[in-house]
Amino acid sequence: MNQPVPQQLDLLAKVAGEPFTAVPEDLFIPPEALRVFLEAFEGPLDLLLYLIRKHNLDVLSINVAAITHQYLSYLDLMQELQIELAAEYLVMASLLAEIKSRSLLPRAPGSEDDEDEEDPRAQLIRRLLEYEQFKSAAERLDQLPRQERDFFPANPEHPERENRVLHPDVELQEVLLAFARLLKKVDLLAHHQISREPLSTRERMSQVLERLEQAENYVPFDDLFDLDEGRPGMVVTFMALLELVKEQLVELVQTRLFAMIHVRRRLLGSDTDSDDRLMPDEVNA
Repeated sequence: MNQPVPQQLDLLAKVAGEPFTAVPEDLFIPPEALRVFLEAFEGPLDLLLYLIRKHNLDVLSINVAAITHQYLSYLDLMQELQIELAAEYLVMASLLAEIKSRSLLPRAPGSEDDEDEEDPRAQLIRRLLEYEQFKSAAERLDQLPRQERDFFPANPEHPERENRVLHPDVELQEVLLAFARLLKKVDLLAHHQISREPLSTRERMSQVLERLEQAENYVPFDDLFDLDEGRPGMVVTFMALLELVKEQLVELVQTRLFAMIHVRRRLLGSDTDSDDRLMPDEVNA
């Protein structure tokens, strides 16, 4: 005599270590109690695959009658929890019911309809296998590191750096060329000259320093010369300027090669590159 095989009941909950497979009859649940539905499925195939995995069944050899009962029970539970069901869940329920009814009905031998029409159970198994492949691939992709979830890009803030402009050194040849250009202007403007009291180089050095002291930044090289003084006065100014450069009281600066020469008074204990005074070209920029 065959003994009945014990069936494993679904575990509902554990209270103080004691398992419960059903809701106790004397358990009072208030009508306004919060009911939480933990499982979420993306469609009827996802629900079927969940039920198959839950009971450790093989997709190729599933018991349609048993899985149909579990599927319909799950739909009843969702309706009881007032969860709106999509139409595709009901379509799958009707398909399972059709497969179950076909498996229960006897087949007529040599029926042509059964040979021409594909078995709906085989169709369902094929769809489940395809969905299981896609779901497994999606789970593997989800395990890959994802930006803004598993890692975050680093955005270091760079400290502000002071841009220092390194001016090229002014060659003596360029100074001589600039002075020669001024002498040509004197020759063009010379028409009538009045003899003036001669100035010494030291006096002209003091005048140049006063002029540079009054200027906020730089003074163009040409502005230090008075064309009305003629060649003698310009030569004195030029000699005074060279003497000031030699004594490191003034310095000559260019913004770039072959640009206009500017003159500024050198501050005591100052560094040329660290001086924050701006040249006219830099101010306009």
